[in-house]
Parts: sequence; C-alpha cells; structure tokens
Amino acid sequence: MNQILVTEKLYITPELKQKKKAYKISFFLSIFSMIVLSCVYIYAEYDRGRLENVSQDLLEKVVAGEMLKEEVEDTTIAPIQNALVVTMTQEQIVEENVNLNNTLQQEDKNNITSGKFTDSKGNTYSILGVINIPKINSKYPIIAETSDALLKVSVCKFWGSNPNEVGNLCIVGHNYKDSRFFGKVPTLVVGDVVEITDLEGKTLKYKVYDIFTVYPTDTRCTSQLTQGKKEVTLITCTDNGKQRVVVKCTEITE
Repeated sequence: MNQILVTEKLYITPELKQKKKAYKISFFLSIFSMIVLSCVYIYAEYDRGRLENVSQDLLEKVVAGEMLKEEVEDTTIAPIQNALVVTMTQEQIVEENVNLNNTLQQEDKNNITSGKFTDSKGNTYSILGVINIPKINSKYPIIAETSDALLKVSVCKFWGSNPNEVGNLCIVGHNYKDSRFFGKVPTLVVGDVVEITDLEGKTLKYKVYDIFTVYPTDTRCTSQLTQGKKEVTLITCTDNGKQRVVVKCTEITE
C-alpha cells in the first residue's frame, strides 16, 4: 500500500503540473475565443438584418414616391466610385466612356434620374430606381453611388448609364450566401428576367444573355460599348470571395 502511494506521488512531477496548468489555460482561452467569435457573428447577422430592413423601408418609400422634392438631382454623369465588392480602376474604364458621357449630357435634363429618400431613422440616400429579379425574389432600391457602408444597405450603381438609358448600367451587391441582396444572383441562368424601374415609374425588362466569373482586376464587363442598346450588368462575389460573378442582361424589345 505504501509502495503504491509513493509511486503515485513520484508520478506527478513538476513538469506534469505545468503541462496541466498550460492545458487548463489553453482550454479556457479556447472557450473564451469561441464566445467572442459567436458574439461577433451574432452581431454581424443582427447588423445585416437591421440594414436589410433599412433597404426595404427605402424600397417602400421609392415605390410610394416619397421623394424629397427639393433635393432631386440629375446624376447622368455620376463620378466613379471605388466599390469594395469589386476592384476596378478609373483608368481602365474612363476612356471609352467619354463619348457616351458627351452624348448623355445632351439629353433632356428635366428627366428625374436620382432622388433623395429618407429612412425611418432620418438617414437620407440618393436613389436611382428599383431592381426586381422575380426568379430569386430579390427587389431592392438602387443607390446612386457605391461605398462599403452603402453596400451594406442595398445594391449600388457602380458605373455606367442610369436606369433604362442607353448604355450599360453596372449594379453591385453583396453575396451573403443567402437570399439577401445579390446572394442568389449566381443561380440565374440565360433567359432569366431582370426588371428595372426608374423614378418616373417606367419599368423595362432585361433578359440574361451571359453569365461568367472574372478576377477583380478584369473590368471588361463595365464597357459602355453597347451599340446603342440598353443593358444591365449585375456584379457580386463568388462564395469564396476571390472572383466576381458577372450577369449580363439586355433589354427585351419584342
């Protein structure tokens, strides 16, 4: 009996005690890290849901025509924005747009291309119109400019013409891998329909004619050389975020 007790006492060495202590510390740190990460994830989902509600609030106001009349503006020649969802540079796309912009400057300036709308919190956004993709039940106001903060609220115009005008209206949106924003856009196929409604209430239908993925530095999908046609380009991230899904659409004229 005494021999057994002595043997057990000798087995618990200082090195083993240190290892046990280190294990306990590592275990508690792991639990703490899991709690922190869970809290961050829960808050991120809450924040996304909250901003999704903001976009739907804005959508209702756009549909109802609740525009701040005194702040209506013409954004026919909108400056390029630096969207975080796609990496594109002004140098790569500005040259071919010069002629198009000169043409647009000669169009009727009385047309409403962008209007100010205020959400329930009093925040004001510049809206171009509404995009509706019936197949994936995606309907959102199109914000007139692009930033990381605005992309969390709704889909945004990245470059090109304004809704239902000649040219290529490029719209970017987040892919949250669910039904929000452009999360289901990668599931579209050739022949699907995208509807664009401008602030004058005019709705045009566009048919998907091409779908492909590109790297962020490939800006050819933003080209405004549409041979006088009205086109829409939808851009979002792939599920792994390393490439961009591009959906090309052209106006249905039949």
